[in-house]
Amino acid sequence: MAQRMPWLIGHRGAPAYLPEHTAASYALAISQGADAVEPDLVPSADGVLVVRHEPVLDDTTDVAEHPEFAALRREATRDAAAGWYAEDFTWAQLQTLRAVERLPELRPASAAHSGEQGLLRLRDLVLLIDEAATARGRDCTLVLELKWDTWMRARGFRFEELLVRELEPVRSARCLQGARIESFEVSALDRLCGSALVRELDARLVVLVEDEPWLRPGSGEEGPERCTDEGLDDAAYRYDGISVRTTLLDADLVDRAHARGLEVFTYTLRAEAPFVPPEFAGRPFDYWRALAATGVDGVFADDPGACRAALGGAPQLGSDAPVAGEVSAA
Repeated sequence: MAQRMPWLIGHRGAPAYLPEHTAASYALAISQGADAVEPDLVPSADGVLVVRHEPVLDDTTDVAEHPEFAALRREATRDAAAGWYAEDFTWAQLQTLRAVERLPELRPASAAHSGEQGLLRLRDLVLLIDEAATARGRDCTLVLELKWDTWMRARGFRFEELLVRELEPVRSARCLQGARIESFEVSALDRLCGSALVRELDARLVVLVEDEPWLRPGSGEEGPERCTDEGLDDAAYRYDGISVRTTLLDADLVDRAHARGLEVFTYTLRAEAPFVPPEFAGRPFDYWRALAATGVDGVFADDPGACRAALGGAPQLGSDAPVAGEVSAA
């Protein structure tokens, strides 16, 4: 019996091939058959929602090569690492930066494209997704991740207000209908519950759940306790779904969440050896199939084409992407 194909979400685009959060990476994800794509969102100093992995720009942009921004680099504090932070830059300043590969040692092919593309703001990505999906004759939805809510609120930024302002010119875009809005911090989701924006977009709110070793101390991030029966009861009362790290996913969790009417997603399916458990070493496709066999509703993948092929869907590859069988676990 064929395995059910979960909803396939291009995690920051298709970063197995191209630097994450770039226009080219998102377009490739759609050409590979992603049902949705996931941008991470952080605010600029002037309140633009910028598509970046986190506020710290050091690993994902060429900011260090811009001497004009040297004075904006923060020194390390008890609560934060040293570096350049997006909220210290205006959107005009951020537009002068170029995106780079975050994991160049693991992804040299992607790193070869570092510096080719600029940064995106959310409203520009919305237009790009609709255009690319229409060209492919299919729909593609957005999964919006709100980053570091506690940190941002302490600095005067409120995602519920920034989202309304950022999306106002593109509110009718098809990719926004039925969008998911997710965060590791329920404070961000609570302020969106019942909002006009969520109602108008028919959006669903999803709690991201981190495993213990990766929790940021003092961040307010949700941990494994969210996966208890009590945690799921609370999530079902307030939200629409949970999204858990693969290390927390099993069939029992999926069954208990489904019994409460919650969607279940998992992150992140990657082929590189450091991201594949020892028992599946050299066999990332088998690992992905085992995750899908839990009955999970959706998976976040860095290589949507390979993931679709591994899980039984027809691969839909862009012209510059290798076939799924060529993806190496090394």
